Amino acid sequence: MKPLVSAVLCALLTVPAPAQSAAPLPLTVDSIMRGPGIYGYEPRAVRWSGDGRRVYFEWKVCTDPLDKDFDTYVVQRDGSGLTRLSEDDAKLAPPAAGSESKDHRLIAYSEQGDLFVYDRSTGKRRQLTKTSDVESNPQMTRDGRKVAFVRGGNLYTITLSDGLLEQLTDIRPAGAAPSAPAAGPSRGARTAASGDEPKKGTDSQETLKKEERELLEVIQHRAKKREETEARRKKENPRKPMNLGPRETASNMLLAPDESYVLVTVLERAADSKTTVVPNFVTEAGYTEDISSRTNVGDTPNKSRMAIVKVATGEVTWLDHGQKLPANPEAKPPVKESERPVTLLGPQWSEDGAKLAVAGRAGDNKDRWIFAVDTATGKLRPIFHLHDDAWVDGPGSFRMGRLPGSQTLYFQAEITGWSHLYTVNWEGGEPKALTTGKWEVESVVLSRDETRFGLVTSEESPHVRNFYWMPTSGGPKTRITSQPGDYEVTVSPDEQMLAVVHSYTNKPPELYLMENKPGAPMTRVTTSPAPEFSAFPWLDVPIVQVPARDGTPVPARLYQPKNWKKGGPAVIFVHGAGYLQNVHRWWSNYSREYMFHHLLMQRGYLVIDVDYRGSAGYGRDWRTAIYRHMGGQDLDDQVDAAHFIVKEYGVDPKRIGLYGGSYGGFITLMALFTQPDVFAAGAALRPVTDWAHYNHGYTSNILNLPQKDLEAYKRSSPIYHAAGLKGALLICHGMVDTNVHFQDTVLLVQKLIELRKENWSVAPYPVEDHGFVQPSSWADEYKRILNLFETSLKK
Repeated sequence: MKPLVSAVLCALLTVPAPAQSAAPLPLTVDSIMRGPGIYGYEPRAVRWSGDGRRVYFEWKVCTDPLDKDFDTYVVQRDGSGLTRLSEDDAKLAPPAAGSESKDHRLIAYSEQGDLFVYDRSTGKRRQLTKTSDVESNPQMTRDGRKVAFVRGGNLYTITLSDGLLEQLTDIRPAGAAPSAPAAGPSRGARTAASGDEPKKGTDSQETLKKEERELLEVIQHRAKKREETEARRKKENPRKPMNLGPRETASNMLLAPDESYVLVTVLERAADSKTTVVPNFVTEAGYTEDISSRTNVGDTPNKSRMAIVKVATGEVTWLDHGQKLPANPEAKPPVKESERPVTLLGPQWSEDGAKLAVAGRAGDNKDRWIFAVDTATGKLRPIFHLHDDAWVDGPGSFRMGRLPGSQTLYFQAEITGWSHLYTVNWEGGEPKALTTGKWEVESVVLSRDETRFGLVTSEESPHVRNFYWMPTSGGPKTRITSQPGDYEVTVSPDEQMLAVVHSYTNKPPELYLMENKPGAPMTRVTTSPAPEFSAFPWLDVPIVQVPARDGTPVPARLYQPKNWKKGGPAVIFVHGAGYLQNVHRWWSNYSREYMFHHLLMQRGYLVIDVDYRGSAGYGRDWRTAIYRHMGGQDLDDQVDAAHFIVKEYGVDPKRIGLYGGSYGGFITLMALFTQPDVFAAGAALRPVTDWAHYNHGYTSNILNLPQKDLEAYKRSSPIYHAAGLKGALLICHGMVDTNVHFQDTVLLVQKLIELRKENWSVAPYPVEDHGFVQPSSWADEYKRILNLFETSLKK
């Protein structure tokens, strides 16, 4: 191990104080858009050594090149001795993720397609495979003697004591030739003469084969030998193959704790599947290359089924959820009863392997179940059901685990309209609420002795998160953390210490160590930002409440210049979606925008950032307020924020702009197209222009399917409202965006041309995907945004 000498870098080995001698960061677009090169990289993949004396994590210093891999670091339990490991030493560190043995001593994991086992008691790792095949999804068996893993579409185990390799499934893709024996050590190549039965031919060929066998003794001898070998093989290994159909693949294989069954998920690609092709113009070869992307909402979705495969025999039992779509004899043509599309996920075996539970999500997104499985018949029995007329979601909405013994499952759900933790008996009955209130559980960890839950919740405030311990039976919670912000917590093996990644509004995420006691002080381990960042007086942004037209207070962050004068301009920032919150007391995902808002303040703009309806953190009703109308209440909240800053802060109502990316870009378009007298200018970054072109998983939740609810799509898609454009519009979009396709912008451009609109411009970025990477692209984009506001909103 080589100590990190970081005086010339931006991280110190000891607990640092921010550099006081550094000059503050000059607020220019170029300096801000250095991104993590200025505010640093967040420590990640935090884990403890087996004896709990050290903490390992992945990190980069802010001066590292953008494309440099993260390094592995280690620090002592008391926060001393921060060291960057060499590449060789990093291989000896505990893995960042893997499958643990029941006693927590061994961790099985994969690395570059090979299998390894790390022994926490010795601090050493052992390589199990070194092949050209890809071995993945390692699982420690319950007794800790073997590792199960997937290779070539089948599940195997390897015994740690002697390396014996055993194949547990014989899953064959459509059209595959007969496979080798399904169990036991490798037997080498097999030919027709040494065991495989010759394939059956035509009638004439079979007649000739029979005649040859009767005519020649050597043929009789070979046939008899083959039949004896085949009979012996079938007796030793009676396992039947599982033959997949066309377009089917097997994945997510889970071995039962008693090793008697394998749960297999089978995916069937839709027959009429069609994906959008994204052209990549900037390539090494100099030729345009195609990137295969995704299907669109409303396209026939891929099907997913689960099967239980009996290890001893290969017998396959398909899980049957039993949910039906009702018949409608009045329809034309009449509709018969049919199977309801339900995706099964999140399987949980009981500790002894005697019980199995799976979660289920309806294809129309409106129902969720927890099913108990009859492993003999494959029949599923609902033990929990939640319906939502909009769509089922929320933090941890499909998180599920089991408590010790075989009787109790725990899960999260929005039963009361807020995401809370519940338990339910494996046999069914009313769920028991372990947490309640108008707040949400964000994350759950089960203690090593399985007697209590570690929870990160928003109980104190929707804008603050803290870490608590709570008995698994429920009851009073013990709050451990004390400083406002957000926490990602990793508990030491002896549960006496916590490694936490903590951040605050104006303080990027850092790694801290603290005792597992209420209010214990935190010892800082990392200092991620550059010195000039730390020397700048970043604003602890105040949170205000915008009174919406329906009487609801809408949270917002307000950036007000110190020299603010009434009659000045303002900008509204619209965060992206995918269920996201941006009004809070921790470091924002929009870190560049946070700094850019300081630049805008410096130039005399008031900036407001709204957690509009549809944002995360405020419960089910807030989340579903945009159902069937995106650009409805969520846009109303932006308009009400504009009226609020005019009334309360004297903003000039003729000089209000807005900008945002992805969903924020979509809202920007809807604002300029449908509220043109409220907003004078807007920058729409990577925007959705027609929701019928977006993906199925996100869009069908909110707008249903375009072929069934076209009205919702038309009123929610900006391209149908483009005729209303009056203000100045800037569109910025990465040309290799595989999320919101550049095609969306191309179609809107054509519509604007046909409408003979002139006050708009487009900036394409040839090498950027949905999330920009290159600082030069970030800088160019935000210089254009700044120029838009300077020319459109300044007198």
